Amino acid sequence: MKRFLERAIDLDRAPRVGLFVDGPNVLREEFDVDLDDVRAAAERFGSLSVTRLYLDEHATPGLIQAGEARGFEVVITSGDVDVRLAIDATELICEEAFEVLVVVSRDTDFKPVVELAGRRGVETVAVAPGLHGRSDALANAAGEAFSLGE
Repeated sequence: MKRFLERAIDLDRAPRVGLFVDGPNVLREEFDVDLDDVRAAAERFGSLSVTRLYLDEHATPGLIQAGEARGFEVVITSGDVDVRLAIDATELICEEAFEVLVVVSRDTDFKPVVELAGRRGVETVAVAPGLHGRSDALANAAGEAFSLGE
């Protein structure tokens, strides 16, 4: 019982993590990404306080349901997914909603968001769907970077 209490105390002090997944760039057949693996990768850095999966209007109902079933807040946009994700992440960084930003993407477009987070004292993590899909610029901007499956 004592171990459980110690673990619970550690979870209370765990950093809050904001997880932002660029669905159209990551959830592609060639990468074979499992949303449970994405969550597990982000949970290594603390307690998930924001867990968002961004999709475009072409997302299938099955994909939307899969994201929701795995605890993601699914955000559907008819415009550019990258813009919506970047604006939402920036807003939450400024509101100090989390201490760790985890961006799952292979897109360099998120480099400015990662850099802003770093300047504001937020730890940053860039997660790529695979080695082939990795953005070196995004990885270099983040405090930590890795590919799923590493």
